[in-house]
Amino acid sequence: MTPATFTAADVQRIAAFSDGDQGGNPAGVWIGEALPPDAAMQRIAHEIGYSETAFAAPLGDGWRVRYFSPESEVPFCGHATIALGAALAAGHGDGVYGLSLNDAAITVEGRRTIGAGGAVLTSAALQSPPTRSAPAPQDVVERALALFGYGLIDLDPRIAPALAHGGAGHLVLALRSRALLAAMRYDLNAGRRFMREVGIVTVVLAWAETETLFHTRNPFASGGVYEDPATGAGTAALAGYLRDLDWPHGGAIDVVQGEDMGMRSRLRAEIGAARGGSIRVSGTARAL
Repeated sequence: MTPATFTAADVQRIAAFSDGDQGGNPAGVWIGEALPPDAAMQRIAHEIGYSETAFAAPLGDGWRVRYFSPESEVPFCGHATIALGAALAAGHGDGVYGLSLNDAAITVEGRRTIGAGGAVLTSAALQSPPTRSAPAPQDVVERALALFGYGLIDLDPRIAPALAHGGAGHLVLALRSRALLAAMRYDLNAGRRFMREVGIVTVVLAWAETETLFHTRNPFASGGVYEDPATGAGTAALAGYLRDLDWPHGGAIDVVQGEDMGMRSRLRAEIGAARGGSIRVSGTARAL
């Protein structure tokens, strides 16, 4: 099979972390007997134009998975993993599937239900790679604040800026108000340079409505995407950081994302007691 035979027409389109039968973050899912060549996967992801497309092929009793944004490969993508879980449930039955990523081994679970009007919704959950976090260097914080037009006074003092990892690297900036979150603006090219120089995939901008309910936005300039409406990897990184902070999460947080894009999405992160442990991120997925 030549690279030209791998086309965007073979890709399923699935919105992950939907709010019932609306919203969610569109992802591409390609499933085949063997992964296409790197150049073909990058070309297909660019043609699809979603923030990520997941490519999966059988490996042992699980699946080998790689993720591509329109501009580059990424080590882990939460919403594309949820979309893959929905596709595997549809094609191979409800259950838990082992996934081998470039740098980690994780699982995704998919279970189908019938929603309003006969639409099929899939409840899906992933177990993230291990998490870790560290204080963000002052120069990184200053550059990020300048990029988004914020000041130090706009930050929530309870949640200090941090570099957090849950399969991919993210900068976490917690804001004092929902209005500040809604006001987020930045230049895509400047954001791309910043994220690539710092070595992060996204910036997680968060506002804590309560101790267990967060509203977030995720600029994804490193992948050529202005903003994601739902980000499972960023949510896993945020949840792991909150655990490291001894934040009173009570074992789980709920996240609302995408509201300012008109694509409201809902994510839930279950947080175990072990520092550095995997985060279970769940939601629903719907076919597009």
